[in-house]
Amino acid sequence: MRIIRMTASFGRLQNAALELSPGLNLIEAPNEGGKSTWCAFIRAMLYGIPTRERDTKTSIAEKNRYQPWSGGAMEGAMELSWQGKHITLRRGPKGSTPFGSFSAVYTDTGEAVAGLTAENCGETLLGVSREVFERSAFVGQGGASIGESAELERRIAALVSSGEEDVSYSEVDARLREWLRRRRHNKSGLIPKLENELAVLNDTLARQAQARNQAEDAQREIAALTARRDALAAALSAWRSQANQARIRQYEAAQADLEAAQAAVDAITADLTKHGAPPDRETLRQAQEDLAYLKTVNANLKLAEGQVEEARAKADKARADAVDPLFPGLSADEAWRRASADASAVAACRSGADKQKKWRWLGLLIGLILGGAVAGLGLLLQPNSIFVFAGAGAGLLVLTEVLCVAVSSSRAKSLERTADGLLARYAAEYPDDILSNANAFREKCVLASEAERKAQAVEDSRLQLTAQREELAGCLLDLVHTFEPGVTDTFGVSAAISRALSLDERLATARVRLEGARKLAESLPRPDEAGDCAAGAADGGAPDEHFDPQAVSASLSAAEGELSRLRSTLAMARGELNTLGDPALFQARREELTEELSRRREEYDALTLALEGLADANSDLQARFSPALNAEAGDILSVLTGGKYGKVTLNREFEAMAEEADSPLPRRTLLLSQGTAEQVYLAVRLAVCRLALPGDECAPIVLDDALDAFDDARMALALDYLRALGRERQVLLFTCHSREAAYLSGADDAAVTLHTLCGGS
Repeated sequence: MRIIRMTASFGRLQNAALELSPGLNLIEAPNEGGKSTWCAFIRAMLYGIPTRERDTKTSIAEKNRYQPWSGGAMEGAMELSWQGKHITLRRGPKGSTPFGSFSAVYTDTGEAVAGLTAENCGETLLGVSREVFERSAFVGQGGASIGESAELERRIAALVSSGEEDVSYSEVDARLREWLRRRRHNKSGLIPKLENELAVLNDTLARQAQARNQAEDAQREIAALTARRDALAAALSAWRSQANQARIRQYEAAQADLEAAQAAVDAITADLTKHGAPPDRETLRQAQEDLAYLKTVNANLKLAEGQVEEARAKADKARADAVDPLFPGLSADEAWRRASADASAVAACRSGADKQKKWRWLGLLIGLILGGAVAGLGLLLQPNSIFVFAGAGAGLLVLTEVLCVAVSSSRAKSLERTADGLLARYAAEYPDDILSNANAFREKCVLASEAERKAQAVEDSRLQLTAQREELAGCLLDLVHTFEPGVTDTFGVSAAISRALSLDERLATARVRLEGARKLAESLPRPDEAGDCAAGAADGGAPDEHFDPQAVSASLSAAEGELSRLRSTLAMARGELNTLGDPALFQARREELTEELSRRREEYDALTLALEGLADANSDLQARFSPALNAEAGDILSVLTGGKYGKVTLNREFEAMAEEADSPLPRRTLLLSQGTAEQVYLAVRLAVCRLALPGDECAPIVLDDALDAFDDARMALALDYLRALGRERQVLLFTCHSREAAYLSGADDAAVTLHTLCGGS
């Protein structure tokens, strides 16, 4: 089969077209250029979209992953050559199912291809199922390794056996193990089910035997206990007959006590509510506490009244002491400011007088300077008249001194008189004495103010206590007037409250007694009921004097309880016997189960032997597993690696190992470089395609970035091999590198397509 042309609206491909040639086709496209999408489109056109696949945390289902990004329908067409004819495949949506519709027609005539359906299209055209195609000729991105597949195993096993493709060790082993599990698998196997059913039957038969024994024992015990119960009941009835008269007397006495207690309660209640119902006990006790507090308030009031006079006298004396003729009509702060000003004035006057005295010496100095200046000037002008000018200078000196002394003395005396006058007003010697007088006056004012405050506080306390006394007395009188309207003073209040509390206490005691009498009267049976008991026990006979009614009653109750238990046991045993059914049927079923269980165990042993034999046969087969496949893969690997690796060994789990030409030991692919491992698995894939896929209509090989990990030299070797392989079947190699196209430039047996569509890969 060969693909000629494809048109796709698939993933990011929107009405994209791809023309293909026979032989090797190299399709170069950048990342996200649509390479992997084209590969998935080829597979989807041949085998359809798995509709049952669901998204997981690590993967997206094909039906969701390749929905067209444009929002349109997922659809496409593929023109191909098969058995010498051109065929066009078309797939599109069918309802909500992607690629649900399918058609296959001959391209030239448009007639439908008979027998080609959506389900068998890929297997009919390629000769293999989707599972084999994905593990052989379809190499997805990073997916060169081959996973296990029963169908692929059957095809490869045909190479080493009879050539039949309907034999697979894994399928036979799985089928035998499935049969083995059906016979013994936890609780769902046939053998465990039979064993469980047999155990249930044995348990049922044992329960039936136990139930029969319980029923027989219960019947015997019930008969014995019934006789004992009747004897105890007769003795107890006789005792009740004798005790009946005592009960009647006790009942009448209880009724009399009840009436007396009720009369006492009624009398106390009438006395207590004669003028009205008093408040509750808690309110009365609170009133007593308020009354006691009222006495305390009265005592405090008397004490406060005495303290008022004393505080007022102290305040008057303090005010009189605070009167000072030095500061008439002034407050303490005003007196202090005035005294401070006067003290400062005295200090300033004395300081000024001292300065005036210093002016005398200043006048002398000025006279000396002027006299000297006159004498000097005269010498300069008239050198012969020295005495005249000296005398003039001396006279000027004396005149200046006299003037200075006169002026300074006058001013100093005036300042001293002012200072002495201020000191005399305060009878002080120094300025600080003036401040001391003012400070003493201020202290007297403070004492007077404090005495006045204390007197006012005592007066306020007296007024408050008076108001409190009036309020308490009024409240108590209002309270007492509700049940004693004739009370007028606190003594009457106290007496009324005490009486009400006493009557309330007596009433409570009487009610307790009444309640006790009522309970006792209610607990005793009426005489007619006691008479009925006596009449019912008249024929029972009188018990002896050592008769203990409590012990007999306890024994009777115990007998009744035991009889009830035995009846329940008997009923349960009979019910279980009825529920379990006929023992004969269970016995017959147990024999059938025993026989079938024996047969199933023999089958299990036979299957175990078959599995052991199959394992031995598989070991022999595995020793020579597909030598043709290993040889073919080794030849291809030798070409791909330039002869470095010449042998490949593939086990039944499709794990490949490579052997170097000069080394006797094979190496697992896990020990090889990524590029060499990819080459090993590509060689295995190509070998599988040669040997396991049909030869008449060779399936095209689809390679998605399969040469990415190859170096340039081995890439060239691989391209040469694929060119040669292209003579047998079509090869589609998708790549994102330009080196492959450069290498194949000018080759006439390879078609290079530069695909620039911006699609998802």
